[in-house]
Amino acid sequence: MTRLSALKLSLILASSWSACALAQEAPQEPQAEDGGTIIVTGTRAVGMQAADSAAPVQVFSQEALSRVGQPNLNQALTQLVPSFTAQTQGTDMSNFSLSARLRGLSPNHTLVMVNGKRRHGSAILQVIAGPFQGSAAPSIDLIPPDAVERIEVLQDGAAAVYGTDAIAGAINMILKDQSEGGSFKVTGGQYFNSEGELFSASGNVGFKLGEDGFFNVTAFHRRQNYTSNGTGQVSMADINGNPYTVPAGPTPTGWFGGTSGYYDPAWADLDLNGINGGQAKSQLNLLFYNMGYDFGGVELYSFGDVSRRVGYAKQGYRPPNRICASTTDLSTCFGDTGTFGMVPQQKVEQKEYSFTVGAKGEFGGGWNYDVSTTYGYDQNKIWTIESAHRALWIESYQASLLPGSNVVPSTVSDAYDGGFKLSQLTNTLDIRKEFDVGMAGPLTFAFGGEYRRDTYEIMQGDFASTYKEGVQSFPGYKDVDAGDHSRSSKAVYLNLIANPIEGWTLDLAGRYEDYSDFGDTQIGKITTRYDFSDAFAIRATASTGFRAPTLAESFYSTVNVGPTSAVLQLPAGSPAALLLGFNALKPEKSTNFSAGIVVRPIPRLAITIDGYYIKIKDRISATASLPAIQGGLPVAGAESILAAIASTGLVLDTGLQTLGVASFTNMIDTETYGIDFAARYPVALDFGKLDLSVLANYNKTKITDNKNTALFNAQSESYIEDASPEYKVVAGINFASGPFNANLRQTFYGKTSILVRSALSAAAMNGQPQLRDGIVKATGITDLELSYSFTDNMSFSLGANNLFDKRPEKPKLLEGVTVLPGQSPYESGSGAWNAVYGHGAYGSAGGYYYARIDFKF
Repeated sequence: MTRLSALKLSLILASSWSACALAQEAPQEPQAEDGGTIIVTGTRAVGMQAADSAAPVQVFSQEALSRVGQPNLNQALTQLVPSFTAQTQGTDMSNFSLSARLRGLSPNHTLVMVNGKRRHGSAILQVIAGPFQGSAAPSIDLIPPDAVERIEVLQDGAAAVYGTDAIAGAINMILKDQSEGGSFKVTGGQYFNSEGELFSASGNVGFKLGEDGFFNVTAFHRRQNYTSNGTGQVSMADINGNPYTVPAGPTPTGWFGGTSGYYDPAWADLDLNGINGGQAKSQLNLLFYNMGYDFGGVELYSFGDVSRRVGYAKQGYRPPNRICASTTDLSTCFGDTGTFGMVPQQKVEQKEYSFTVGAKGEFGGGWNYDVSTTYGYDQNKIWTIESAHRALWIESYQASLLPGSNVVPSTVSDAYDGGFKLSQLTNTLDIRKEFDVGMAGPLTFAFGGEYRRDTYEIMQGDFASTYKEGVQSFPGYKDVDAGDHSRSSKAVYLNLIANPIEGWTLDLAGRYEDYSDFGDTQIGKITTRYDFSDAFAIRATASTGFRAPTLAESFYSTVNVGPTSAVLQLPAGSPAALLLGFNALKPEKSTNFSAGIVVRPIPRLAITIDGYYIKIKDRISATASLPAIQGGLPVAGAESILAAIASTGLVLDTGLQTLGVASFTNMIDTETYGIDFAARYPVALDFGKLDLSVLANYNKTKITDNKNTALFNAQSESYIEDASPEYKVVAGINFASGPFNANLRQTFYGKTSILVRSALSAAAMNGQPQLRDGIVKATGITDLELSYSFTDNMSFSLGANNLFDKRPEKPKLLEGVTVLPGQSPYESGSGAWNAVYGHGAYGSAGGYYYARIDFKF
């Protein structure tokens, strides 16, 4: 199917729903809230507007979220919040739990809330080396955009207010609470190269419960197809797609196939263009609800969700000699793998749900209370399919050759690898009262407590997935990996908010937390703001923070494999990890300072500038893979790593070209500093309305102390210091005139860079460095959406994210070295021809184009 015809199909698919219901009127609100919204994030004072907040809080309405073409809150926020960076593509399990982060810190440093209540984390731990490594943060993608009334983003340290995780800030999703009417929308889209076709349908409806209640529910469905990265495999053909042939005589070192020459004609017509893994294929179904009933003085409320996702991710290509008893005899290979090779797939089934029940009201003359219980659960089961077990095949084939044997050679093609379970139970009590103590405003006195219990379980895989090296591409979780872990924590807090004189706000908070596995801690925060006039104000915050490692960071254990590589993820503090100096994890401690100004030089124009400094001691970070074997040969000083691997008792695949280990550590201290800038200006025109906004962030993280540069090496450091753009600027123009609406957004990303490693051995590099800078250059990305309202209740939109199909750079080719056929000639060791870097802030899939129909009733 051509690109044009595929796009037409998406548009027809979206527009075919136009007769199903009434439609939505054209949006008339600015992209970012102008500051008049009453906020509930970052303060416990009642009636606080965003523009008057002592802490920097950005508010984004449902209309702003709807103008991001991909129905995904991660994508919406990364295009609206400059300090927010979303993961656009994962590897292995991370494909199904894409993470995001604020201010260049870990995703684990941002607290995610729904209606002000803590959201449970993800059971999936990101372990593949890179800037999102270590994330077990809540999956924002499991919150449907149409369920959200607005999003409040607190960009300030708030651990003393909300507890662990809120070191970089907090994101609070406020759910819709309408008791009547509703909306429905259908979206169809795809990428410029016709891959990644997406279809989504979403509906929201509100009902009245009795005289004083509401029930609001959102149903969401999304399915999306694969994307790929690159044009073929280094192991199969040259950069022009021509298959390798084995010359006469002895086979050169590094080639497959012995002297048979079977690579030549048998698979020359095989299309290898789409086999490289990119975005996974997935289908997601979600149901979200929000409800409440006021009994007169007491309001009972509840909200929650249930979701199910099934996904399929392409794994690394296995060349034709991989599943054979003899690499020189095609008749000994499993099925047709000796002719075509094999692309295993990873199948993941995710089941997730959460619910909150609570009551709030007033007692005893002005004392307000809010008591709630929240339970969240996330389960992920993993299968490897369309694969094979090499060891079982070879053993079965050899058994068939024994005299008198009636064994028919066979092996499994699918295996259950095990999975993960996570649960979180949170009980909270919040009490607040305002006192008139003779100051310019009432004194807000708030206190409360929280009890939380977390569990995390690794589930063991079946026999086929755990026998020896397991099936190709994803070994199952063995009995030594499996386990059930838990912890509990208790916390109490005290919060005072005062207005000593007119225009001055002072906010003091203190928190005590006690963990069953890490002991107790005390943290605090002081925030202040002074308005010199209606046109100018200053604000500042100083706070301390504390973050305990997630249970996944502490206990996750597995082997991450590629076609010719393996990396053992060792749990910190395990016997094997201790041999290498990876001690058990301990909590992080942080200090956060910020200061800023709020300026309104002319009516309707609001400008905020906030600078910040965040210091984290004993930061929990993942190491890059510490190599033991490179290019098929042991590296210098690898004896201790090989000994640690041997102590685990694991059986690894033979013929590995690369072998290493990784773990999580507290080996670094970091400091992060930056500036947030926001300016918004709505303009009333004779023929319409124009909303202008400029949002920007400058951010830099430096490692101030590396306690072991051998274990936390230069490549590990690059993920912390250079993998996020130093600046990001989002300039938006939204124009509305009658039934027509145009939304133009230009985002400028700074350079990102990580150290990448050649796949060749040190000897083959002829003295050249194996580590090089993998740079994604600074660039501008254009997003455009055009909408037209055919009636008061129906609108149609066409749009593009990354309109001009910009993609990150490709790795550079090695120079001055001898690269044999089948070996990677790239500085990054990439096994795919023409694949672009995956660490760019704007993704690797290129332009995405979509059509959407909105209905309102």
